[in-house]
Amino acid sequence: MGAKLRVVRRRIRSVQSTKKITRAMELIASSRIVKAQQRVEGSRPYAVQLTRAMEDVARYAGGSLRHPLLEERSPARRGGVLVITSDRGLAGSYNANVLKIAEDLREGLARRGLEPVVYVIGKKGAGYFRFRRVPVAAAWQGFSEVPPYEKAEEVGERLIADFAEQAIDELHCAYTDFRSAFTLRATAKRFLPIAPEEVTGTGPRPIHAEYLFEPSPAEILDHLLPRYLITKVYAALLESAASENAARRRAMKAATDNAEELIKVLTRQANRARQDEITTEIMEIVGGAEALAAASEE
Repeated sequence: MGAKLRVVRRRIRSVQSTKKITRAMELIASSRIVKAQQRVEGSRPYAVQLTRAMEDVARYAGGSLRHPLLEERSPARRGGVLVITSDRGLAGSYNANVLKIAEDLREGLARRGLEPVVYVIGKKGAGYFRFRRVPVAAAWQGFSEVPPYEKAEEVGERLIADFAEQAIDELHCAYTDFRSAFTLRATAKRFLPIAPEEVTGTGPRPIHAEYLFEPSPAEILDHLLPRYLITKVYAALLESAASENAARRRAMKAATDNAEELIKVLTRQANRARQDEITTEIMEIVGGAEALAAASEE
């Protein structure tokens, strides 16, 4: 009985230690969510202004827009899939949901007769495809929680170069859209070729100023479109970073709550084992006393 009590107490101490770790990770993730959300909100005005600048330039360019990043290739032969995952685990179903979307994209491209070309951001995604022996054209790691703009530039420039060299004919991105700390949604969006309506706008927008362009509007648009794609990649990285921290906080909170429940169960087991031990000791004492009393009467 004493051995059983020692085992239960050892398990209680182990679960208490685990609870401290999960609680600390929950608090760290909570603090990072606020900063990640601020970065997401801070990047949106830049994206809005860049889109408006492209709309203005496109309106003055006149005629049909022509640019390599707007080119719809037919027939398309290869489709790129950019998958954004985390570098660390302990984030619940965060990576599983993104990878499921990525697999759906790969299957969809294959059904259309395109060869999927995979690009991965994050150690978890790289490990997933390596384990399944899926070729990866390029992989980036080490910045999933706090993505810098320089990394978005590096990724975007590689994707633009591959599209220009026709290594891929279109590009889709699988990432997690951050709606709020409680609403995360794995989603897929097409990044390349850029849809003309993204440049020209979906409806008329009055222009209250006249512009003089130096160089020409076409040359300015040639510079803005790559910036636009890099901004989309950066926005996806920021959304994914905020979603990763939110998912990790949720997972660590669930783990902490489960640890508390397990400690309660184990404590009841320890109390029961201790009561059984005390009862056994009392019975042994009473039995010994009765045996002594019987022996003295003889």
